[in-house]
Amino acid sequence: MTKKLAFFLAALLIATTSFGQIYEPVKWTQELKVTGKNTADIIIRAKIDAGWHLYGMNLPKDGPRATSIVFETMENAKKVGEIQATSKLLKAYDSNFKMELNWYAKEAHFSQKITFTEASKVSIKGSIEYMACNDQRCLPPSKEPFKLVVSKENSTNVVASVADTPVLKATTNSTSSDIKSRLWAPVISELQLFGNSEDSSNKSSLWFIFFAGLAGGFLALFTPCVWPIIPMTVSFFLKRSTNKTRGKRDAIFYGLAIIFIYVLLGLLITLIFGASALNSLSTNALFNLVFFGLLVLFAVSFFGAFEIILPASWSTKMDAKADSTTGFISILFMAFTLVLVSFSCTGPIIGTLLVQVSSSGSLLAPAIGMLGFAVALSIPFSLFALFPSWLKTLPRSGGWLNSVKVVLAFLELALALKFLSVADLAYGWRILDREVFLTLWIVIFALLGMYLIGKLRFAHDSDVKHTSVFGLFLAILSFAFSMYMIPGLWGAPLKAISAFAPPLYTQDFNLYKDEVHPAFTDYDLGMAYAAENKKPVVLDFSGYGCVNCRKMEASVWTDPQVKELLTNEFVLITLFVDDKTALAKSYEIEENGRTRKISTVGDKWSYLQRIRFGANAQPFYVMLNREGMPMNKPYTFDEDPEKFIEWLKK
Repeated sequence: MTKKLAFFLAALLIATTSFGQIYEPVKWTQELKVTGKNTADIIIRAKIDAGWHLYGMNLPKDGPRATSIVFETMENAKKVGEIQATSKLLKAYDSNFKMELNWYAKEAHFSQKITFTEASKVSIKGSIEYMACNDQRCLPPSKEPFKLVVSKENSTNVVASVADTPVLKATTNSTSSDIKSRLWAPVISELQLFGNSEDSSNKSSLWFIFFAGLAGGFLALFTPCVWPIIPMTVSFFLKRSTNKTRGKRDAIFYGLAIIFIYVLLGLLITLIFGASALNSLSTNALFNLVFFGLLVLFAVSFFGAFEIILPASWSTKMDAKADSTTGFISILFMAFTLVLVSFSCTGPIIGTLLVQVSSSGSLLAPAIGMLGFAVALSIPFSLFALFPSWLKTLPRSGGWLNSVKVVLAFLELALALKFLSVADLAYGWRILDREVFLTLWIVIFALLGMYLIGKLRFAHDSDVKHTSVFGLFLAILSFAFSMYMIPGLWGAPLKAISAFAPPLYTQDFNLYKDEVHPAFTDYDLGMAYAAENKKPVVLDFSGYGCVNCRKMEASVWTDPQVKELLTNEFVLITLFVDDKTALAKSYEIEENGRTRKISTVGDKWSYLQRIRFGANAQPFYVMLNREGMPMNKPYTFDEDPEKFIEWLKK
């Protein structure tokens, strides 16, 4: 006992004489969560700073102060059982006390069940006694008082000292009650108790992004802007290679410089906008309209209407810098020249790649995509720099290169419709419903097939005496793709293009009956229906511009067993986070120290996903009971119906 007292006095002395610094490594929140007509849970959470730990509730004699939660008064309520600690308890040797102890790191959660007869009369007062240490010091035991009540105006509401509960500045009455209700209270820690979300694509998605960038880089090699730079590269390195060893070294550095520039561009985009902002940008209607216009502009240019080129002075200055400097600096300027000169052709490919990968919400995605693109682009330039004699084996630029340009124009025109579709769905214009979209794609790819066999020519095309074997096979693929899409006009799901085409519900004439439709597209109405009918909920956070959401709906939800479960066993609520429908009255919320304006339906559902579930990427599925509490870990993107069925059955 004397040793314990001496340690506490030393801890107090350290805490009060450490240059006036006050340590508060543990932050507490308490919450009274109503779970039924006469039941509730007292949830107590501790957030622990990195490097610190909070001792457990059962410790050896002569050890530090164990964490204890004391309920001093409990009016009109009774405890059911003992308090439960739900966080992982770590066990290790504590050098401060020289004994085996247990503690919590990062966070600690405690739960106490109670019963009552009348919710409005419940009042609970208590305190938490605890002690925190790190490897260098221990703080003296502390006491954290709390008081919990249930509001009189709504007995199902939660009113407690929860630090992360949203605060409304101005709103309508209905929205205010929604935000304050238990259905909008954060359940992030409860979700974490189930483990990480079901997403087998997390590891593979970055590989997919890399190979998508690789494919884009190889495609860019055959564009008219890139091809002419190869002779320039060969000439540059022939002038500077005095010996073979130096020539090989410079060629390798040239390839690495190209990769460095593109990856740096990807990193800068991520740092400037952030992963979540890029995700929001990819589903932003205005942004998609602008990108639609740019792709159409590039397509018209590639068809031969006009030429898009960057100011010649830019590339001339870079080329002059490459000639005037020496060593690695000159090679770096040469790499910049390649990037600038080729931009008018590579820009649409890079832009499309970045827009698509941004929906992953990953900080690394843009950099990984640009890495794949740069690797593909740098390989041939490095090889030609190493072996200049290969230049003689290259086919001369001419009619075939123009054909590549026109084929790229058809593809850009088709892809542009995807971006217009996102804006059309978000604003509810209904000018590009599914059958209109499919009709345009059928026509575009049929015309592409005709071009490839020489039946459609443009003014800048050279005369074609015969169709090449390669062109014939490409034409067959293009015609076959057009034929594949025709049944979609009558409602066939067309799983191969589900990520691009508008949803099936936008189709006016639909003979297909196996798609799944949400029971509700309003969270509060859907939860009220679930409570009334005593059914669990599958909450689907989706987006009109969400590619993977369309894949899940076409590939997974159409499975007969999945459809049966979603339709009969659950209440399916789909919330579109990019819905631009204006709210009757906008309002402001406080989030992470910032004031944000909620003015559209999509803003409201996006805020719900962030504040209640701690996520901002789509698709995102949450299973809730009829009281709105999580029943399973979240599920994100996985096109395996069996895994989704297993998740539903848990």
